[in-house]
Amino acid sequence: MRISVVIPSYKRVSSLKNGLEGLFNQQRLPDEIIVVARDSDQETIDFLSRHPSELLRQAIVRKPGAVAALNEGFGQATGDIIVMTDDDTVAYPDWLERIEKHYSMDPRLGALGGKDWVYHSGKLEYGRSEDVGKLYWFGRMSGNHHIGIGKAREVDILKGANMSFRKEAIRSIAFDDRLKGSGAQVHLEIGICLRVKQGGWRVLYDPSVCVNHYPAERFDEDKRNTFNETACINMAHNETYIILKHSGAFRRAVYLLYSMLVGSSPSPGLLQMIRMVPREGISAFRKLRTTYTGRWDGWKTWKMWSNS
Repeated sequence: MRISVVIPSYKRVSSLKNGLEGLFNQQRLPDEIIVVARDSDQETIDFLSRHPSELLRQAIVRKPGAVAALNEGFGQATGDIIVMTDDDTVAYPDWLERIEKHYSMDPRLGALGGKDWVYHSGKLEYGRSEDVGKLYWFGRMSGNHHIGIGKAREVDILKGANMSFRKEAIRSIAFDDRLKGSGAQVHLEIGICLRVKQGGWRVLYDPSVCVNHYPAERFDEDKRNTFNETACINMAHNETYIILKHSGAFRRAVYLLYSMLVGSSPSPGLLQMIRMVPREGISAFRKLRTTYTGRWDGWKTWKMWSNS
């Protein structure tokens, strides 16, 4: 069984170097590592050129955004298993060994994800949750991949910092290029994971399959913890479009109602906004307005897709 590791990277050479060292120190080495760099990112291109390796090769993409980078990397990957991670993660030494074991034991396993231990300025983000990676019937999503506990179990959605696919399960699937954003393109994982499940494959989350995650600077509109209207619109657009695309008529109707009335902290509905006002003041109203704009844009993108 061959394993390919795909890493999209943009202007984060220091983080990328640490991540590659983690891959070169795996107990089960990857058969190939593909780093996808943007053609305008000369720093990353030069770094990869200065560090030749039989395992490492680079792919160049011209279009901005993680979707284009991942589609290029996955398209070039030759492995039976394609593993995806970020350029600001460092894998545990047994990461690929555990991944390979899961796929070897279960021929119906189409996708596998694990835990990313998140560090902010060197401080670990603590938490414990068994509610990981679920898309509920009314449209609410649970993330929590970074604080997941318990045994390996089936889920709906994995996290891009630590997920993998059986090549056979995604042979006719790509990351959706209708997603908005010029960098991270938040929620890009949802669609491909749901497509794998709809194809009859199992999607598994195992919190013992681990990487350390050191969130690095982003060079797009999404600055993680800083509110940006464009990033908020893009996030709400991507979530709305993808869930509508992969839901039946009943769940689409319930999801639209739930998202407008409740929503989530990053993409609030009316009730979430009211809850946020004492803490965030006027910013809560701005988040609601921009989220509604993004959801409207997502609905329009879904309509265009459904009519195409």
